[in-house]
Amino acid sequence: MSKAIDKTIIPGLFITGTDTGVGKTIVTAAIAAALRAEGMDVGVWKPVQSGETMGRGMTDAERLLSLTGIQERPEVVAPFTFEAPLTPMLAAKQSGVTLTVREIISAGSPLVDHYQALIVEGAGGVAVPLTEEAFVADFIAELRIPALIVARSGLGTINHTILTVSYLERIGVPIIGVIMNDIEHTESNDDPSIAMNAELIERYSGLKVLGRLPRLPRLHTGFNSETLLETFRAAINLAPIRDAITVQTMGG
Repeated sequence: MSKAIDKTIIPGLFITGTDTGVGKTIVTAAIAAALRAEGMDVGVWKPVQSGETMGRGMTDAERLLSLTGIQERPEVVAPFTFEAPLTPMLAAKQSGVTLTVREIISAGSPLVDHYQALIVEGAGGVAVPLTEEAFVADFIAELRIPALIVARSGLGTINHTILTVSYLERIGVPIIGVIMNDIEHTESNDDPSIAMNAELIERYSGLKVLGRLPRLPRLHTGFNSETLLETFRAAINLAPIRDAITVQTMGG
């Protein structure tokens, strides 16, 4: 039996967000690249993606591979890709596909069998319908790996982050921490809430904010993996992430 459908899911980390467009792909790629640079055998997995078609380099799977340098086929990283810019359940239905959690997990078997750990990127936020019967949060719980939350830095992020934390904690998903991300949105640096949002998230959630990624220009046309890795190492505390995956790989 493949490890992917055994009771013990491969060690790893699930990157979820407070919303769509908060920069989960960038954070997923940066974590994978940083850990691989340290010699850890980690891969990336985007179980379901929608809104683009393969071949133009615009899907999350293709961007993950480009930014990490992992030599893998995009269709292996993202076994389910749908063109419609809809929530995964609706995008699949429009394509005549009925997704189930077990089928999604089973489709990740090649990655599970290939890598020691996986950095898994979700779709949207935790309450996004992944299948007819499961939200993204249910999928995380089924994988039995901890989550890391990617949140915007600006106004509104406290509410979105605390709600995300509450939902995950209610179903028993452990959370490593929060990363604030400016890279993939255009919020003004003049937003006065930015200075205090991380502190308030820590106060009300009991979680650590591991850092804040700054906004970088021309992400899609002038960005590269070296810049991403350098920026990530300077801005983010990788130790809790590394430690969480190490404990899992050691069976702790």
